[in-house]
Amino acid sequence: MSLIGLVLGYALTAFIVVLVARMVLDWVGVARIGVPPWVRRARSLAYAGTEPVLAPVRRVVRPVRAGGIAFDLAFTLVFIAALLLRSIAFSL
Repeated sequence: MSLIGLVLGYALTAFIVVLVARMVLDWVGVARIGVPPWVRRARSLAYAGTEPVLAPVRRVVRPVRAGGIAFDLAFTLVFIAALLLRSIAFSL
C-alpha cells in the first residue's frame, strides 16, 4: 500500500463521515424539535465541507420530485462515488 493511496483513502473516509453527518443533521433540521445552536453550527460546517462537491453534481443531476418530496440523487451519487474511490485508494 502506497503512502499516497493511504492518505487519499483517509481523506475520502473523512469526507464520507462529513457526508453522513450532513445527512443526519438534515434529518434533525426537518424534525425542527428545539434545535440547539451547536446543531446549526455543525450543519453549516457540514454544508461548507460538502457543498463544493455536491453543487456541480446537483447542476447536472436534478432532484427527483415525488409529490411534495424531492429526492437528492446528487447526494447519493457523490456518496457512492466516494465509497468506490476510497476502496480504490486503499488498494493502491
